[in-house]
Amino acid sequence: MFYPDNLMGQRRKCLVLLFLFMLQTLFFSNSLSACLNGSCQLAEPCSMASDCGSGLYCGNCPPTGNTQPVCIRGQVVQPTSIMKGLPFNKYSWLVTHNSFSIVNAPLLLGVQRVTFYNQEDTVTNQLMNGVRGLMLDMYDFEDDIWLCHSLHGQCFNFTAFEPALNTLKEVEAFLSKYPTEIVTIIIEDYVHTPNGLTKVFTAAGLQKYLFPVSKMPKNGEDWPTVTDMVADNHRLLVFTSIASKEADEGIAYQWRYMVENDSGDPGIVQGTCPHRPESEPLNSRKASLFFQNYFPTYPVQDDACKEHSVGLYEMVGACYKASAGMMPNFLGVNFYMRSNGGGAFDVVDRMNGQSLCGCSTISACQAGEPVGSCKNTTSANKSPSATANGHGSFDGYVQLSGSSSPAHFMNIIIFNLIYFSIVVTLL
Repeated sequence: MFYPDNLMGQRRKCLVLLFLFMLQTLFFSNSLSACLNGSCQLAEPCSMASDCGSGLYCGNCPPTGNTQPVCIRGQVVQPTSIMKGLPFNKYSWLVTHNSFSIVNAPLLLGVQRVTFYNQEDTVTNQLMNGVRGLMLDMYDFEDDIWLCHSLHGQCFNFTAFEPALNTLKEVEAFLSKYPTEIVTIIIEDYVHTPNGLTKVFTAAGLQKYLFPVSKMPKNGEDWPTVTDMVADNHRLLVFTSIASKEADEGIAYQWRYMVENDSGDPGIVQGTCPHRPESEPLNSRKASLFFQNYFPTYPVQDDACKEHSVGLYEMVGACYKASAGMMPNFLGVNFYMRSNGGGAFDVVDRMNGQSLCGCSTISACQAGEPVGSCKNTTSANKSPSATANGHGSFDGYVQLSGSSSPAHFMNIIIFNLIYFSIVVTLL
């Protein structure tokens, strides 16, 4: 059949537009998640935070080759919500290294900060997401005590973050709101002001929660049960790196009560787990708490997802072996939410599952059942709920300082620019 040239041209344009429409539909069907409005579960594709279920956020991990955004864990399953009433030293807790050293933290002194960063959200948010240990560096500065990420024991205006009182007030607000929660603070201590720590903890209203040094177990004995600690309101454990402050201020000297592996790069060498020089050997039984560091000397925000997805659980195993069968009670990490799926949250779940009930994860434990009596969790919801002790789910806010999947969204923008450029040219 014969068609005029202009009609043939119109048909050709229509066919091209139809092809582009089909291509765009195919692209978006692969790029955007089929689940929306909070229905996406762990590891399912997503396009924005609101797609993912409770306790999850939408992100990716290019260093592991995962550029497609998926729902990633952002909250902890509290072990005390499942296995209740055990001695404090039987549990494992997630800890943030340099909890105060937060990307995009306000410049309170009006000077550009020149230092490393280790976290991405507020201390309040860390606690709401299930973190139960805070590593804080405290210094004398500006006639006060400040949190600083500094060097040579001196805080500078370009390494300072904020007065320690600000962060300690966040801790007090959390403990007040959640009366069954227990928090541990580890202080890298550069405070030389007499009774400086006592004054700032008192000003923050935290003295009423402090676990007394006189009641801390010696010689590797068990700690009180979490039930007793809550009943006595001894829900804040504080440790300092200065030995004399135990006698002077009643603040526990860290290495009298815990062993610790080396920090920085030496602490992430696969297959090894050397102890920190200040600490007793990891297989010593003079202390009943075990702190495991797991972070590089120089933190890189974008690499943290790989650090928590490849090798972390194996390093826990190496430290467990080095300690002659003692599961770490504290796991300190940078950028704690970053991973390609479960990350540090899954690892802590597995640590608690193994030590508390002999199961692969804490979610499989059954209170009151013999060790090894594990329930099937394979068919359970993929999004673990971050439960508090007897208080249901926290309404924690999963927050990152920036998109963890910029390449994905940039591809969408570029595709649409090309698409509409072709359309305009044809029309």
